[in-house]
Amino acid sequence: MIRTAERKDAARIAEIYSFYVEETAISFEYEAPDAEEMARRMAEFGKEYPYIVYEDEGRILGYAYAHRFLPREAYRHCVEMTIYLDREECGKGLGRALYAEMEKRLKAQGITNLYAIIMHPGSGSVEFHERMGYRIVGKLTDCGEKFGRLWSVVYMEKII
Repeated sequence: MIRTAERKDAARIAEIYSFYVEETAISFEYEAPDAEEMARRMAEFGKEYPYIVYEDEGRILGYAYAHRFLPREAYRHCVEMTIYLDREECGKGLGRALYAEMEKRLKAQGITNLYAIIMHPGSGSVEFHERMGYRIVGKLTDCGEKFGRLWSVVYMEKII
């Protein structure tokens, strides 16, 4: 079941995200946020755009949200997309389902441009986004430092 995230989901969302912060370069954060910080972020991003979870038998398996791509009003039809799945749930179609629901909700809000900023290479996220209809529109070379090395990111775009 896909539903709007609630404050009570913050601990599980923080748990899912912590793996990506602590064990991978997918997130450029160095310290995983706790449940309280995650709840604050959920409230901030969820004010204007969808923040949703994929739940199965009472357990959250993944989440996705959108937030304003850039702050100027001219960009009001553009959002940056974010998605994280429990590491044991990748490759089972949950990400596709979450993004399909996000697109439906965002389109209803008048959003036309979706952007994803993805560590590159090596995460599998680029390939996932390509299957979802995104295309690479730019690259920032060696812009993030984590685990003692530099990582690049690509900007991907989808028009809905």
